[in-house]
This record gives sequence, C-alpha cells and structure tokens, in this order.
Amino acid sequence: MTTTSFTAAIAATGLRKSFGDKLVLDGIDVHVPAGTIFSLLGPNGAGKTTTVQILSTLVTADAGEIRIAGHDLARDPDAVRAAIGVTGQFSAVDNLLTGEENLLLMADLHHLERREGRRRSRELLERFDLVEAAGQAPATYSGGMRRKLDLAMTLVGDPRVIFLDEPTTGLDPRTRRTMWEIIRELVAGGVTIFLTTQYLEEADELADRIALLDNGRLVAEGTPAELKRMVPGGHVSLRFTDPGRLAAAALAFPGSTRDDDTFTLQVASDGGVRSLRALLDHLDRAGIEADELTVHTPDLDDVFLSLTGRPAEQQKELAR
Repeated sequence: MTTTSFTAAIAATGLRKSFGDKLVLDGIDVHVPAGTIFSLLGPNGAGKTTTVQILSTLVTADAGEIRIAGHDLARDPDAVRAAIGVTGQFSAVDNLLTGEENLLLMADLHHLERREGRRRSRELLERFDLVEAAGQAPATYSGGMRRKLDLAMTLVGDPRVIFLDEPTTGLDPRTRRTMWEIIRELVAGGVTIFLTTQYLEEADELADRIALLDNGRLVAEGTPAELKRMVPGGHVSLRFTDPGRLAAAALAFPGSTRDDDTFTLQVASDGGVRSLRALLDHLDRAGIEADELTVHTPDLDDVFLSLTGRPAEQQKELAR
C-alpha cells in the first residue's frame, strides 16, 4: 500500500442528498489524503454512486462543503473538473471509433494542441499495452482491453484525482489483478484514487483507508487492519486425531468450542504472534500436542456482515 500524505486531495463535510422523499446521504464527511487509495464500500443503495457523482460534479449536493485538489467545488467547479477523472463501471468508450481515435477525441475535449494530443495518445497506448489494437474498433476488444482503454481515456487530461466506480466489475481474476497493478502505478506517481467496488478483496488489497456506508451514513472508517479488529470472531482451530487429546485440550481451554465430529477445538484468539506463542506454551505445559493448527482472523466480509447486517456475497448477487 501507499504511504499516506497529510495533504487532502478530497475534503468533504456534511454531505446531504435526497431524491424526493428518499434521503440518500445523511451528512457524511470524507477526507482523502493526496497520493492514497480510498475505498468506499456499502450495500446496494447505500449511496456510494451518489457520493461519487457529487464529488465528481455530476450531481449537486443539497448541503455540505467540498474541496477537491484544493478547489472549492461550489465556487470553482471548472477547476475541479480539470483536476479529476472519472471511470465508471459502464465504459465511456465509443465503439464507432478506433482505440486511438477515442484517445484523440478526449485530447480534443481537453483542448490539447494536435501534436500534444497525438503524443499523449501514443504514450497511453504504449503504457496500457494497446498499441497493436490502436487501429481496431473497441467492439473487438476483450473486457480487460476495454477497461484499460477507458482508464487511458480518463488519463488524457492528466488528472490528479481519479474516481473509479467499480472499475473491475465483470473482469476475470487475472485481468482484475492487471488493473490493480495499473492503479498502484498511478498512485506511485502521485495520483489519488477514490474507489468503489463490490469486491471486498479488491478494497483489502488496494486501499490505504476504507469507509463503510450504510443507509446514507458512514458507519465505520479506518485502515483494512483497523476495520478487521472492530469485529469479533478471530480464533485458532486445533485439530486432533486422538479424541482423548481433544478432550484434554477442551479442559485446558475453558470457553473454547469443541467439535467431536471433526476432532477440532476453536480457541478465541486475535491471531497475533504473542497470543499464538501463549497458546502453544499453554499446550506444552499441559502436555498436549495438536496435529494441526490453523488461524482465522476476521476479514472484510465479517466487517461488512457485522456492521450492515448483510453478507457481502449477497450484495454481489443483488448487483448482477
């Protein structure tokens, strides 16, 4: 993960938004240091996309103050638009143009001189390994190639803040990891990423900080490790081949959970080195040897379930 800076690329306070009688955002605060990856998670309908639309100037908030890349969004929205890029889950690629023509069109929209636009387009085609496909229509591209072209189009204007709204939805695991490497490279170059995703492992892998949005409110925020420590459920599973040793271990660890069908014992633990050493020392003093030991620590799925009351996997199914 990246090293967090103290300069805010995104600073929003008191964001509120309603559509008719439905309150979508109920006064949330968002602070994203420059040069980091911030991930916003939440169940479907929690307000993630609305948050991105407000911060990227596509929708006006009912209340709140917003500064993006140092610019006040209400007073100078054009400066904000010049500093940001947006890549949504639905590609903005024009299928009637070639890959290169899509990039040149974006260069024209950013008012780049023709020579600079061509230079920038060639540079991005090389960076995203799309040179051979530059003269082809995107309709012939794979899903991963279209995503790369879409992101390349976002980068034509050299944005300092990029909003990625579910950028890897529908991609196979290998292509998704390729996109992760591209995102890391962007951040290493000083770009700030605001990421929404339905893949919790993606947020866990990429994000410096994660916020969980539910019913229009931020219910938790922190590093992935901090969020995981918020929920119970960490344990060590000890497996035995001898039922006698299982019984002895159960007596040695009061409050543990015993499973006589699988000869396993679950002992509450945070999974840290110190607690594991203490557990093993306790087994040694009791003269008990376990045949197998596995450690389970809460993951973001556990956090999602604990704080929203719904499993993240259910949200993936609903999103399809």
